[in-house]
Amino acid sequence: MSPTSAARISVAKTYKLFIGGGFPRSERGRYLQLKDKEGKLVANYAWATRKDFRNALVVARKAQAGWAKRSAFNRSQIMYRMAEMLESRREVFERCLTQHAGFSAKDASEEIDATVDRIFWYAGWADKYAQVLGSVNPVASSFFNFTFPEPTGVVTVFSSMHSPLLGLVSAFAPVIVSGNSCILIVENDAPTIAIELAEVLATSDLPGGVVNILTGKRDELISHIAGHMDLNAIACYGGPEEQIADIQKLSAENVKRVSIFDDPPAKDWKSEDMQSLYALTPYIEWKTAWHPVGT
Repeated sequence: MSPTSAARISVAKTYKLFIGGGFPRSERGRYLQLKDKEGKLVANYAWATRKDFRNALVVARKAQAGWAKRSAFNRSQIMYRMAEMLESRREVFERCLTQHAGFSAKDASEEIDATVDRIFWYAGWADKYAQVLGSVNPVASSFFNFTFPEPTGVVTVFSSMHSPLLGLVSAFAPVIVSGNSCILIVENDAPTIAIELAEVLATSDLPGGVVNILTGKRDELISHIAGHMDLNAIACYGGPEEQIADIQKLSAENVKRVSIFDDPPAKDWKSEDMQSLYALTPYIEWKTAWHPVGT
């Protein structure tokens, strides 16, 4: 039998973590299985541990300062590039949304359109939000008084459990646009789509470590994340009340910023109400400076 006539065994994709711009396996080598509605195996994906989170936090902390120092225009260019790369790989995402998440072909196409548009929308604010949200304050003395935004630092985001692509992008785009770095904790019906998105980020000129993606189970990581002293903020989309209470209680130890958001059904994420300039404000610190008026 010639080599060309032999039945070919396809190479299954391994869905790893995304840390520091690379794709490592889980520290313990653990994995979870994604199955379709009929119970058939679709893919294996990495099951992140606390050590994986610590590794992600180290690289996110190192990357954040450099990302914040980049010009706002450059950050917007990189986010535009994300949208371009996602658009160019839409066939891959359409297939994943239909096969992994059970979307119809029409819904998958609309989901990608909305995701690309949302990245573009937030990218456009990178060099404008400071002028809109900041202010020149009137004072009763011979000083200029300015209030302007600065990034909070490193943010962990427990992303949507219902929207594997648009909800994911809508969660991290307002975090990074102002100069923060982030760690995404992904637990939903199709976490493999988050790693497909990581391949877009890795080829979008985004510095390694600005966005890190860990797939796995929230309940294993929440106490470690919320109690970690080198984390500046947490955003959580949906989840049981017990998990939210744990996040709020443990985050109080070092006064982390905690933002709890609703997690609507996947179709509702397409609404324009799910994008807002004010989505940036939970991840911004305000600095006010006084400057003497020259005579």
